[in-house]
Amino acid sequence: MTGERDLRTLLHRMRPELHPGRYVYTTLPGGEVPAGVTPVVTVSEREGLTLVVPEAQAVTSGLEHHFVAGWITLRVHSAPEAVGLTAAVCLALTDAGISCNVVAGFHHDHLFVPYTRAAEAVRVLEALAEESA
Repeated sequence: MTGERDLRTLLHRMRPELHPGRYVYTTLPGGEVPAGVTPVVTVSEREGLTLVVPEAQAVTSGLEHHFVAGWITLRVHSAPEAVGLTAAVCLALTDAGISCNVVAGFHHDHLFVPYTRAAEAVRVLEALAEESA
């Protein structure tokens, strides 16, 4: 299944979906994920394993964590080689003063924005999609 490459189509069809819950960033120097922790993102770095996990799991497991985020998935299937989607989305959020951490999956792009502004971020993205029609 090939992902979409056309920027206008990507923007118009992005359909941002806000997942329920609060997500946090944590890092594990040893790289072993504790029992009961189910990461939604993992990134292996020289300094350790970065995880994005549900906040409740981090608290229960005693993991030091940072940046309480809302998780938004752009439901359009973007091709990994597509040009401009991340830039356009981040620019729209930047203009609204909303920070954004982007993670690209095989099928979709995932955005982690401040939890308190997640619903606003979805509205900004929906407006961007409308403008791109």
